[in-house]
Amino acid sequence: MVAASSVVSGSMYTRSRAVTSRVRTYNWPPIQLNFWIFVMLLASTSILGVFAIFIQTQNQLQLPVPWYFPYFITVCGLTILFILGLFWLIFNRRLLPAIVMIGAFILFVLWITGLVIVSIQLFGPSGSVSSNCDIQVFSQNPKGQTLKVLAYLQQKNICESWRMVFAMALIGTIFLLWIMIMAYQVFVNS
Repeated sequence: MVAASSVVSGSMYTRSRAVTSRVRTYNWPPIQLNFWIFVMLLASTSILGVFAIFIQTQNQLQLPVPWYFPYFITVCGLTILFILGLFWLIFNRRLLPAIVMIGAFILFVLWITGLVIVSIQLFGPSGSVSSNCDIQVFSQNPKGQTLKVLAYLQQKNICESWRMVFAMALIGTIFLLWIMIMAYQVFVNS
């Protein structure tokens, strides 16, 4: 909408123009959006932390670092940056469903790739983490204050961390699909 007015006074002609534009707003469900942000931050930081510790352990043992450790750390870092971008858009009242759908789709592809790799490593056909944990860790239950018990507890911690990474990767992938559906519903309803 444009409103124009003109004023003639004496020999001076003044014309002013007021420009108003309508900003389209979208109604996001606040509880669902906040829950999604909380879960994605939880999943991202959990995976990031576990794989950072795994890289530190690999370096301490002077073993090569598998490519999927830094890959998933990078993906989780991008997810955290995406969420920070969403906060900035929310603060400026510019959270558009299209931005959320495109960003979530890109992250969905990256997360599902990580989920597949973690699944292969955890449940693969031979020499998987899960089978090694079942044979070497969960079949034992040493007690006492010995170095063997301490090593067992560290191995058990590593096995449980792999299971948590798988669970968080699965949850993160599902929640990225959910935010795409939520963004589409917000677009349709607005």
